[in-house]
Amino acid sequence: MAKFIQEFKEFALKGNVMDMAVGVIIGGAFGKIVSSLVADVIMPPIAWALGGASFADMKWVLKEGIPEKVNAAGEVVEEAVEAITLNYGMFIQNIVDFLIIALCIFLMVKGINKLSKKKAEEPAPEPEPTAEEKLLTEIRDLLKEKK
Repeated sequence: MAKFIQEFKEFALKGNVMDMAVGVIIGGAFGKIVSSLVADVIMPPIAWALGGASFADMKWVLKEGIPEKVNAAGEVVEEAVEAITLNYGMFIQNIVDFLIIALCIFLMVKGINKLSKKKAEEPAPEPEPTAEEKLLTEIRDLLKEKK
């Protein structure tokens, strides 16, 4: 059992697992931000342009619902039956959400790649010569002078 716990500890503390955990947490937070952007900033103007209806309200009623029937004594005679609907508006909403999330992720990755590329393009400074190289250079120069 101790060996199993040790193996699990090594696995859980590897860099890749920790990086993935951080990525999942940041991804969740980023998802909330983008969801808010879609729901609170982008969709209200679209709903206004559609005359006050949001995509989520758009549906085709395949079978009308039946309201609950109650007798004079207040007893339920017949239970209510919900309408059967095809909610195409939610499908459109999810497509819009996906496209906006994909665009945000694309822009974020593009920005990160641009920053990484800038960093990689900067030439590394010339390393200082070692003490050995300096000494050899001095010896070479002295030998050239004696010729």
